[in-house]
Amino acid sequence: MKYAVILLAASTLIAVIPAQATEQSGQRQDARDVRQGTRDVSRDIKQECREGLVGNADCRQDHRQNKQEGRDKARDIKY
Repeated sequence: MKYAVILLAASTLIAVIPAQATEQSGQRQDARDVRQGTRDVSRDIKQECREGLVGNADCRQDHRQNKQEGRDKARDIKY
């Protein structure tokens, strides 16, 4: 009886761990996709900004702010 309970507990843990790992893997991938998309958009915004009449310091600040917002969104997805 004791061994049956231990075996049942072990098999339950083995079944739960892969499902949780798969879910976390999906969350990490979604977060990476958000960050990569943010980089692409931020790069385009920065290039457009440099072509305009705005100073370079303002362009850098916009670029940083946009990337930080992307990091925040990715962090929300993961956690």
